[in-house]
Order: sequence, then structure tokens, then C-alpha cells
Amino acid sequence: MILLDDIRNELVNARPEVRELGEVLQIARAKNDLSDLRRQMEYEGFWDDHEKAQKITQRCNTLERKIENFEKLEALLEDTITMIELAQEEGDNSSDDEILADAEKFKEQLAAEKLKTLLTGEYDGSNAILTLHAGAGGTEAQDWTQMLYRMYNKYAEGHGFKVDLLDWLDGDEAGVKSASFMVQGENAYGFLKSEAGVHRLVRVSPFDAQGRRHTSFAAVEVMPELSDDVEVEIRPEDIKMDVFRSSGAGGQHINKTSSAVRLTHLPTGIVVSCQTQRSQFQNKDYCMKMLRAKLVEIKEREHLDKISDIKGDQLKIEWGSQIRSYVFMPYTLVKDVRTGCETGNVQAVMDGDLDAFINAYLKALSHGTLKAGAAAGEDD
Repeated sequence: MILLDDIRNELVNARPEVRELGEVLQIARAKNDLSDLRRQMEYEGFWDDHEKAQKITQRCNTLERKIENFEKLEALLEDTITMIELAQEEGDNSSDDEILADAEKFKEQLAAEKLKTLLTGEYDGSNAILTLHAGAGGTEAQDWTQMLYRMYNKYAEGHGFKVDLLDWLDGDEAGVKSASFMVQGENAYGFLKSEAGVHRLVRVSPFDAQGRRHTSFAAVEVMPELSDDVEVEIRPEDIKMDVFRSSGAGGQHINKTSSAVRLTHLPTGIVVSCQTQRSQFQNKDYCMKMLRAKLVEIKEREHLDKISDIKGDQLKIEWGSQIRSYVFMPYTLVKDVRTGCETGNVQAVMDGDLDAFINAYLKALSHGTLKAGAAAGEDD
């Protein structure tokens, strides 16, 4: 019973923290907003403007999940405290394991909800568009890029996000030279923005007959999907569009019956392409989403006043901006050079277990303690 006393005291002391969390997350305001939106949905002719109606519906779903998650957290806290008090009154320890499990579950959910309070960026709640590029190193780097693609798919799957592949360029012998995909879900960009930068792999290459150790690089770009009401100055005369037949050994990744689209933003040299959608129109639409997001991301990163201030030389991949190393050999270690977060369980990370790295990044970002990436040429 001493153990249950300790758990109960810990949970009771968490009540003020939960109340404060509700204030920070603005749960009361979310409930009011949800009520207003539901009233709008009851208006006659609500679906006449399908695009507007869809946005309102999506906003309702987001608010409902936010409120539901917080209310589940509150309920779990109070239910666990009640179970402890009943067990103590009856002198029954048969439910101790269940109580311990619920207490741990509460702590995990509280940590997850607190983490959301760090997502204060303008676009943190948006979907994320990721683009992977293989670095120098041929097949080894291209294989590493495909490994990262799988890692992010596993992460998305584990968090209930949906992945929509946009573009895919196969490697010469194996792997992938580049891939673009959208991760759809609440706060997808807020969490995945931590992945932008250069990822470094050290391993014994399966493509090296002599079994030598290789160092490979791949770059990850992360951009938010922008809503249509975000104004971006893109003049039609500044865009060159090329249409081509989807090709290559993309297999399931490529819809070979559709016409692929490549857009080039002439003033900056930015090139985006999409070849996986059902029609040329859809491919172009996704290209425009990527182009708008890329222009805004660069503008904000470089603290520029206007899109027109972006210069081509700022678009080069800087291999010195390495953010994380993945060492498979001679030991196993994944280490983020910006936060110092590390783990020896490489396989878990490659299976999508990125939470520790993302959490450390968000906390460091909120505290202003992020370190610059290490030089890409360093060795172990």
C-alpha cells in the first residue's frame, strides 16, 4: 500500500499541471470555436461552397481531436486516483498491476500533450512536404536515401499520419536519387521540421565487395503545406512547365498512365516535380503546393522581406549542415549533433522511432539552445 500511496500523491500533485496544460492548450476556447463551426455546418447551403465547407470540416475534426485527447487525459488521471482509493479502502491489491499501467500511461500521455505546447510556429499544425536527395557516393548514398524514406514512412505510420508519394527518381542500381512525399496529419510539420538537414550514415557497404566502411550523406528538406489563404507572389511568366511521361523502374511508386509535371521557378532556379497523381492537372497542383512552400520556407529561413530576394546560390545543399549521424559500424549509435540526443538502438530508429530526437529538438528550440550542425567531413 505504500507504493499506492506514492502513486496517488504523485497523481494528485499532477492535477494543477493538467489544469495549467488545459489553459495553455486553450481547451475552453477550442470548445467555443467548435460550437461555432458546428452551427455554421447546420446552415442551409453550407456545402454550396465545397472548398470552404471542407476547410471548416477539417478544422472541426482537428478541434475535436484536441478536446478529446485532453479530456481523455483528465479522465485517466481521475479514474486512476479513484481506483487507488478503492483498492486502499478494500485492502485489495489484485488491481495493482492495472493501476501501475494506468499511472504510466497517464505520464506518457501528459508528456505527449505537453510537447504539443512547444508547437507554436505559424505552420506547425500543417501537413509536411518532405524531399530527400542522395548525396555524393553513388549507389551507397542512394540506398541510404531509400532507407530514410522507409524510416519516415514508419514514423508516420506509428503516429497515425498518412503518406502521399509525390515524386520518385530511382537510383542507378539500387535505392533512390530523390523522393518527395507529403505527410498528412495534425502537427505533421511541427514535428517533422526537426528532420531538415543532412543525415550521415557510416556502415560497411553491402555494395562493396571488399567489405569496406563507407560514409554516405542524404539531405532532407521539410516544408509545410500552405493553405490557399497564404499569399505567395508567383508570377505565371516566372514559371516554366515541362510535361513528360512517368518512366523508370519505379514499380508501385509510379503511376505510368499519368503525365508527369516539372515546374521551374526561373528567378530562383527552384525545380519541383510530381508524377504520381492520376492526372496532369493534379500533378501540376501538387507541384505548385511544393513550389509555394519552398519559396516561403526559404524566405523565412533567410529573413527576407520578399520572395524576389531569394538567390539561386542559397538553394544549394550544404553538406556541412549535418544534423544527425547514424553509425552502424564499428559500433551502433545514432546521435543528433544539435541537441546531443543519442541512442545505441539503430534498428529502432530506422523503424521510425524518432520521438526522442524530435522531442529534444523541440525543447531545445523553445529554450534557444540548438547547436549548429557539425562539419560533414568529420569521422568517428
